Amino acid sequence: MRKMTKVGAGLILAAGMAVTPMAKGQDREQGRSMVMTKHGIVAAESPLAAQAGVRMLERGGNAVDAAIAANAMMGVVAPMMNGIGGDLFVIYYDAKTGKLYGLNASGWSPKGLSIELLRKQGLKEMPLFGVQAITVPGVVKGWQNLADRFGRKKLGEDLEAAIRTARDGYPVTEQVAGFWAETADLLKKDEGAAVAYLIDGHTPRIGEVFHNSDLARTLREIGEQGSAAFYKGEIAKKILETMKSKGGTMTAEDLAEYDTEWVEPISTSYRGWRVYELPPNGQGLAALEMLNIMERFPLGEYGLGSAKALHTMIEAKKLAYADLARYIGEPRGQKLPVATLLSKEWAAERAKKIDAEHANCDVTAGTMPKGSDTTYLSVVDGEGNMVSLIQSNYEYFGSGIVAPGTGFALQDRGALFTLDEKSPNALAGRKRPLHTIIPAFAQKGETRIAFGIMGGWNQSQAHAQFMANIADFEMNLQAALEAPRFSKHTFEGCDVAMENRFAPGVREALAAKGHKIELRGAFAGSVTGGGQAVLRDFTTGVNYGASDPRKDGAAVPELPRD
Repeated sequence: MRKMTKVGAGLILAAGMAVTPMAKGQDREQGRSMVMTKHGIVAAESPLAAQAGVRMLERGGNAVDAAIAANAMMGVVAPMMNGIGGDLFVIYYDAKTGKLYGLNASGWSPKGLSIELLRKQGLKEMPLFGVQAITVPGVVKGWQNLADRFGRKKLGEDLEAAIRTARDGYPVTEQVAGFWAETADLLKKDEGAAVAYLIDGHTPRIGEVFHNSDLARTLREIGEQGSAAFYKGEIAKKILETMKSKGGTMTAEDLAEYDTEWVEPISTSYRGWRVYELPPNGQGLAALEMLNIMERFPLGEYGLGSAKALHTMIEAKKLAYADLARYIGEPRGQKLPVATLLSKEWAAERAKKIDAEHANCDVTAGTMPKGSDTTYLSVVDGEGNMVSLIQSNYEYFGSGIVAPGTGFALQDRGALFTLDEKSPNALAGRKRPLHTIIPAFAQKGETRIAFGIMGGWNQSQAHAQFMANIADFEMNLQAALEAPRFSKHTFEGCDVAMENRFAPGVREALAAKGHKIELRGAFAGSVTGGGQAVLRDFTTGVNYGASDPRKDGAAVPELPRD
């Protein structure tokens, strides 16, 4: 019998989707209930985004149409986090064929950008903001290719709700207003950003209605002309004029020649589940390596929220991330040891590095044998098609640069390159950087879960914790998202942030092992991220949805159609 603590008590998710009700429904530690329906569900970080997606389902669209609609709305109502100036990754499950498809819509660096050029400009590392951090945005091409291959509606229909909301305005929510306020100084540095995102010189306050007519016009052009409007049309001209005025190297060819890539998801087994991530250039491989290492230890026997289980997971995180930093980057043009890092044999050797009594403050990557090779939303429709989608600008408002008249910020994904020529993630022209944002998927028997938890380098470790909550500690979908999390955004040292819902005695035991705990609030979404998840039980045809209380969002069900 697995040990259970108060954290995560509630409905229990067992094999398949058998659920055991509590004796008293009101006596639980879980804050929200799962959403359940035989129709579609959209789980997103904003209720407006979830509603935009549900509206597409109710109008005859499928999970892909709903995901695009929800994503477009997120770019309107949380513009610092995401938008059409950023990148996109998707895992799509096709219910008819039972096949998974991966879409990598991350953009490449300008052809003329190089390590030599930046060093001549006096830079010793990649800039976090500014024109040299901008890579080609992949979102719009990603939407187009996703809609063309799997959607039922035209792209313009998917964007209608976002266009109306940007034009007519919306009251800014509590969390978004807080994030916005943190960026005031950055926005004031760029004229285009100040015009687009400040109201009389200040960031929007809680409840203040914000309009973005430029973004509404930009989205309308995309809806009418398709992705060509963004990469070859008037929008492209505005981007290029801004890049040139600020000393950037991006050319018309960099935009016009860009395309997305359909990829095969990578996976591993964990306690009877098959867990999927996208292959590099994303960090998803670290989540799978973490799970492989964690599988070497009986976490369920250790007990949910126990110092022993947490120590094991924190140490597994350090090992997997050290390997990620050393061996992973853009796969095109170089050979990456993905198969080795995914193997159970590699995990077994790495697991030997975990000392049960002492935290490792100086973790190094494993030695490779010779010759071997960040907004999130999820959707399930009534037929069982499922979308796991993540999209981001990277830092708040990305590069901090807005091309005048466009209404969106250009991302700063190029900041994730390194200027170390020996690294697989070294900057080069027409290359994609190592990415933090990752969608995920899991299946066991007739159960399928589309899930993701955003937050920079938090994501792989959060995915692994979510799957441990499901597989080791038998939580249901909502409880697994709500449960307290740790997060270590750094790659060195023994620092680790932990939400204060972990018991004081557990934190003391971890500190005794050498962990340097940074105590955070009960639901510290800015550090531990926020997630969304949908689940389908194909045996019963019932869909389940969950939304993380660390964000403003909701899991919204579709109403039955006549």
